[in-house]
Amino acid sequence: MLTSDHYAAKLRLAHDQRQTIKPLRTEIGTDDIDLSYAIQDINTNYRLDNGAHIVGKKIGLTSFAVQKQLGVDQPDFGILFDDMEVLTGQSISMSQLMQPRVEAEIAFVLGEDLDYPGITVIDLIAAIDYALPSIEIVGSRIENWDIKITDTIADNASASHYVLGHTPRTTDAYDMINCNMSMTKNGELVSTGRGSACLGSPLNAALWLAKTMIAYGKPLQAGELILSGAVGPMVSVAAGDDIHAEIEGLGTVSVSFTE
Repeated sequence: MLTSDHYAAKLRLAHDQRQTIKPLRTEIGTDDIDLSYAIQDINTNYRLDNGAHIVGKKIGLTSFAVQKQLGVDQPDFGILFDDMEVLTGQSISMSQLMQPRVEAEIAFVLGEDLDYPGITVIDLIAAIDYALPSIEIVGSRIENWDIKITDTIADNASASHYVLGHTPRTTDAYDMINCNMSMTKNGELVSTGRGSACLGSPLNAALWLAKTMIAYGKPLQAGELILSGAVGPMVSVAAGDDIHAEIEGLGTVSVSFTE
């Protein structure tokens, strides 16, 4: 029987060679969530052993429509590393990406640890230092984005890169549920949404993550970045594209793509 190390190595090779692979679920199925996270953990430890540093977590599958599409009833999470950051207003080469798509999100930065049981929304709000507008660049090592829940979890929740705006806001400075989001590609409006598209509220998603990380014995720590999930539809990108996102009350963030 093939082990989690085998599947982790397949994903690493796909990433290194920029060659997509067939869905892992054809071999591991769609029900073994723990195995999928075990595969993710192996590649997390591999990256740490090779000098990368964890800066936070990303939450995926926060759209009820996407959950229904993939046949799941919960979000998932992936790990954010220091080498995933792209500075706002700057560019990234397509050679670093695999099947890239972009989505606008509200990012939180924690000012306190969340390492105790029974965490509530009140605890979470108190622990958040500030929020930022963000663009997550997602990517998939699975060919044609043909994913189900076990594929994306094993593939680090389809993480690739992220971009943060430079306008920090405290949680009482904007309406994170009703704030509108607009995203343009080359000046054309391509995605709209609002905070409520993310599990009803980005705080709901972040609370799920905080509780889940405690259950996994890896609680969130002060200083960590949380990408809380898309607040509108994701959009494919190609070389030459310029992406600009604005979240009402929170500010703007942008990134462009080169060959």
